[in-house]
Amino acid sequence: MQPDYRNNIASPALLVFKEEVSRNIDKMISMAGSPERLIPHVKTHKMAPIVQMQLAKGITRFKCATYAEALMLAEAGAKDIVIAYQQNSPTAEAYAALTQRFPAISFASLVDNIASAELINGIFAGINAKAGVYIDMDNGMHRTGIAPEKALTLYKQLRELPNVFCRGLHAYDGHIRETDFAKRTAECDAAFAPVAELAKQMEYPEIIAGGTPTFQIHARRSNVMLSPGTCLLWDEGYATNFSEQGFVPAALLLTRVLSKPAEGQVTLDLGHKAVSAENPITKRVFFHELPEYEVISQSEEHLVVKTPHADKLKIGDILMGTPWHVCPTVALYNEAQMIENGANTGTWAIARGRKIN
Repeated sequence: MQPDYRNNIASPALLVFKEEVSRNIDKMISMAGSPERLIPHVKTHKMAPIVQMQLAKGITRFKCATYAEALMLAEAGAKDIVIAYQQNSPTAEAYAALTQRFPAISFASLVDNIASAELINGIFAGINAKAGVYIDMDNGMHRTGIAPEKALTLYKQLRELPNVFCRGLHAYDGHIRETDFAKRTAECDAAFAPVAELAKQMEYPEIIAGGTPTFQIHARRSNVMLSPGTCLLWDEGYATNFSEQGFVPAALLLTRVLSKPAEGQVTLDLGHKAVSAENPITKRVFFHELPEYEVISQSEEHLVVKTPHADKLKIGDILMGTPWHVCPTVALYNEAQMIENGANTGTWAIARGRKIN
């Protein structure tokens, strides 16, 4: 009998399964129609080996949110990097330095106002270069982005800046969470309509649209680049709400029984610091190998579970949990344990830092 690869992994731990990641990449390419249509977001996984797996399958363009993610992408071999975040003064300086460090890579960031564009213009004037930008559109999320009716004015202002060039429009519709696919499609189409109208008034615009929930919908539009991200690792939340997409969980949490404080209860080493805890306690982690259980409390380092099967669990027993929200869960770890062919084959670093120099 082959030894259980999990026995020598300290808990809590994040495990990433390479075969499942590969399946999700293939599924993503199939849904897009070709790898050239994809600009996958790396915010979920933040791991160079996963980027390199995508590069090997023909995906060369990527989206990120932080400097650490952009640096990881550049070092991993990405050809085109869109920093999908508006820059402030320190990050814009770091962004400019990154473009000089990797001159063969095409970079761009987002702007939704002229002041931010002028900041970038001034910094890039200092290095005698041009910065690529996308106009960040507010098509319903009301988080960042310019209102569609004001975007044409911003586009004209950008064209007057000598050290900035507008590559197109960025439209993230993360507010669309409808579980019914037909209703989600209707919401997505309505939100995208003003973006499409604006593009008609621009010169050769590229449109980057959507995330994982609206991936399938935007894939029908031949003139749109697609930027899903969560689908690479998947999680319980997306599997519950967007099951029609058919991706598979590729990241699980390894936890152990620490204590059995009362009849019918077990305490696991999976606290707030090991799994994303922004959701109600019933939507944080799921143990599919336990047929009946209820998570009753959680603190920084502990998770208390009530189950009629507690007698069958011993101190030190391993449970595998699927996070409800994988993106912030990954960000709690410095590295992931890589599992391939039923064996732990090493660790993958996670680019979760905030340092910019």
